[in-house]
Amino acid sequence: MTTVTSPVAGRAIPLAEVPDPAFAEAVVGPGVAVEPPPRPCTAVAPVDGILVSLSPNAYVVVDDRGRGVLTHLGLDTVQLDGQGFEPLANKGDTVRRGDPVVRWDPAAVAAAGKSPVCPVVALQAGADALSGIVAADIEVRAGDPLFGWN
Repeated sequence: MTTVTSPVAGRAIPLAEVPDPAFAEAVVGPGVAVEPPPRPCTAVAPVDGILVSLSPNAYVVVDDRGRGVLTHLGLDTVQLDGQGFEPLANKGDTVRRGDPVVRWDPAAVAAAGKSPVCPVVALQAGADALSGIVAADIEVRAGDPLFGWN
């Protein structure tokens, strides 16, 4: 089993409550979202692996079993053209769970009219592949378990 941990601190919310249909309907894959507090923070790797995709507002880490975990920093944040996001790693880097990946400011995202909610998604997984999903409205710290991927 792969344990997927929170890339940011905040309040855990079910993916179905994310105000974006692609995430809410698990089109991208199942997972959990985290609503971060309105202050600058650093998003970290949710699993050990290789950073196979990195844009200012989203990244994917693939573990040694080939499982990709997407962390999306806010919703529709690609429209911000990288403003408010500072990559701290590079595509192709090997990262350990908890390693810094992107520094960003959820308050600036909200001020720009975007949601700072962060979906954390098990790419190409079925809903039944996840277990131990963190309960809704639980406060999590970066590095706390969000779900297991069986």
